[in-house]
Amino acid sequence: MSSTHHPGHGARPQPVMMIPLRRCGSHALRLRLNLSPQFYSPYPLHLVDMMPLLPLYGDLRDDRAYFRLVVDVVGLAAVSMVKWPGVVFDPVEVFETLRGQPRSIHRVAWELLLRAGERRQAQVVMDKSLDSVHYADDIVRLYPDMLFLNMVRDPRAQVASMNRAIIHDFDTLLNARTWLAAHTAADHVLQRYPQRVLTIRYEDFLARQQETLETVCDFLGIAFLPQMLDVAASAEARHIAQLSSLWSANCHAPIAANIDKFRQQLSDDEINLIETLAGPYMDRYGYTRLARGDADITPALIELAGVRSAEGRERAWRALEQDNFRDYALRRCRADYLAQLHARLSQSGGAPDSGAIVTLDPLDPDAFVVDD
Repeated sequence: MSSTHHPGHGARPQPVMMIPLRRCGSHALRLRLNLSPQFYSPYPLHLVDMMPLLPLYGDLRDDRAYFRLVVDVVGLAAVSMVKWPGVVFDPVEVFETLRGQPRSIHRVAWELLLRAGERRQAQVVMDKSLDSVHYADDIVRLYPDMLFLNMVRDPRAQVASMNRAIIHDFDTLLNARTWLAAHTAADHVLQRYPQRVLTIRYEDFLARQQETLETVCDFLGIAFLPQMLDVAASAEARHIAQLSSLWSANCHAPIAANIDKFRQQLSDDEINLIETLAGPYMDRYGYTRLARGDADITPALIELAGVRSAEGRERAWRALEQDNFRDYALRRCRADYLAQLHARLSQSGGAPDSGAIVTLDPLDPDAFVVDD
């Protein structure tokens, strides 16, 4: 963990992005930092789910197209599984504020986050939409002072967690490929903006929670507070723990014994497959290899993984509907919203080339359900 950058605070809060991939312990860190009045990071919008729709809006230089986009991003906030407390956004007012500035879907989303942070008088705001790492250059062009909190986790443990989460695929190979793509994107950030990135390992956070939090606070330019060590005091942590099994552990202290839990959750072949793809990163970040790292990953194997994952997703949705009706209904509401946006935009003919969108299967609501 190292950084030489110490941000200054201007008229608006300092913007920070957490990267690069969910199921890394990101909520655990966010909830603790949120106990500081200087810091604010609400439940993320996960704007990545709207990105396949972006070409359908057409030319954002057209006021009509951009206003439609503003309305829909505000709507995405409204259907979020976890609402941002105390804020209501007027899309007309947001549009009028942004219309003379460089136009971007990221600009709209960050305007909402900055306003929410300002309402709480926070000095630092953080977006925990980790997938936005793939759009880092676009975002830095809008916010040149952007900072990045790069949270790394043992890929075997992270993939094992992803395999059981409805927000990801239901196959080790597919999730390992997603892991690799995310860390490849993070490498670009590290290489291009080295002084603006702090990298921490989730395992170090588990083993040395206070030291890790102090390092993060120093990087962000906020004060470490002892109450950050008591996440049970967080009303937000208790609230989200009730909403979804994915977050049930967030209202308790982390369990260090879970670091090696993946050994029981993954087969030897799965571990070998992950290490084949992620081995160099494991070496870099100090994770001891257990396998040869020589898996033969063929197109046929990837295709089979896709079929297996689709079947697993169907089962997971049925199980979720039976086991946690609130989680199911909230996720389905958001998925339906995105599917409705796609249907409306396609009918309006907003973009000259909508065919490329269809290849991403946006008509399948499940394709959009990637909240964590």
